[in-house]
Amino acid sequence: MTAARAARCSGAAALLAATALAGLVASCGVGRVGSGDASPEVVVYTSLDQTFSEEILGRFEDETGIRVHAVYDTEAAKTTGLANRILVERQRPRADVFWNSEIVRTLVLERRGALAVYRSPAAQGIPDRFKDPDGHWTGFAARLRVLVVNTRAVPEGDWPHSILDLTAPRWRGRVALANPLFGTTATQAAALFATLGAPRALAYYRALADNDVAIVAGNATSKDRVAAGEMAVGFTDSDDVFLALDRGLPVQMIFPDQEEGGLGTLLIPNTVALVAGAPHPEQGRRLIDYLLSADTERRLAFARGRQIPLRPGVERPAGVPDPATLRLMSVDYDALVDHLDESSGALRELFLD
Repeated sequence: MTAARAARCSGAAALLAATALAGLVASCGVGRVGSGDASPEVVVYTSLDQTFSEEILGRFEDETGIRVHAVYDTEAAKTTGLANRILVERQRPRADVFWNSEIVRTLVLERRGALAVYRSPAAQGIPDRFKDPDGHWTGFAARLRVLVVNTRAVPEGDWPHSILDLTAPRWRGRVALANPLFGTTATQAAALFATLGAPRALAYYRALADNDVAIVAGNATSKDRVAAGEMAVGFTDSDDVFLALDRGLPVQMIFPDQEEGGLGTLLIPNTVALVAGAPHPEQGRRLIDYLLSADTERRLAFARGRQIPLRPGVERPAGVPDPATLRLMSVDYDALVDHLDESSGALRELFLD
C-alpha cells in the first residue's frame, strides 16, 4: 500500500447544520498538502462510498505516479458536508477535485462560484445533458433511485410499482426513508418539487409522514432495515441494493414508476469538477480526465456498486440496466437547485423539527 493510500480516511465531515460549518475545516488525510514535498499530488473530496472510489483512485495513483489525498464524507451527511467544506475553504482552497456521488450540491457550488471551468477531452461520448454547457462539471457513472423490497415480507404480486403507492394504508409504518436533507434523498425531493410542483410534492411527503414513514440515517440503513425484515420497503439507491443481492439477502430492486405516463425512475449521475483556485490544477485536470474515461465507467459498472455507464456501448455486467431501456424521470438537473432550499426547508419541518 502506498503512503498516499494509507493517508486516506473516512468520516471527513460530521452531520452538519448550517451553523456548524466551521467544524469541517479540520484536515483529514491531507496532511502532506503544502508540506514542501515536490512530488506531484492531488487532493480530491469525494462523497462516493470509499469502498467504490478508493480502488479507482489507487489505480490512478499507480498509473500516473501522482499521489492522491482523498477526503471522504459520512454516510449520513453524504455530499452536503464536503460541499459545505469547499465553501468554507473558498479563500484558501485545499481540494483540487470534487467527485460528487450526485449532482445537486455540485450545481450549488457552481452557482456560488466555487468551481473552475474545465472541459475534459476524456468526456467525449458522454451525452451533453450530463455536461455543464459552461464547462464547470461533467457527469458520469450513474445510480438510480429505486425501491428495495423484502421478498419474504411482501409477495411479488403486492410489490409497489410507484413511489406514490407508499402513502397507501397497507404500507403504514413499513417504509424506510433516509434523512431527506442529504445526498440522493435530498436530490429526489428537489426533483419531485420540480416535477410535481411544490403543492403536490409537499402533499406527497406529508402523506408519507402521516403514514409513519421511518426516517433513517442513510440509504444503506434503509436497505439494511428492509433486508432485516424490520421494514417492508425502503427508498434507496441501486448500488445499495446490488450489495444486498450479492450477499444473498432476501430483497429485490424495483425501478419505480415505469408505467405509461408514470413519473419515471430518477437517474443521478456522479459529477466531477475542478475546484476554483485548486492548489494543484494540472494534477486535478489529469484526475478528472481519468475519472471521465470509458475505462473508469466500465470499472465502476463491474465494481460491487454497479454504477451505470452514461456512454452508449460501454460494457456492463448482467443486471446493470441500460438507461435507454428505462422510463427515466424527466428533470432539468440545473432547475433542481431552484427547488432545493424549498424542498429541504419543507422536509426539515415535516420530518425533523
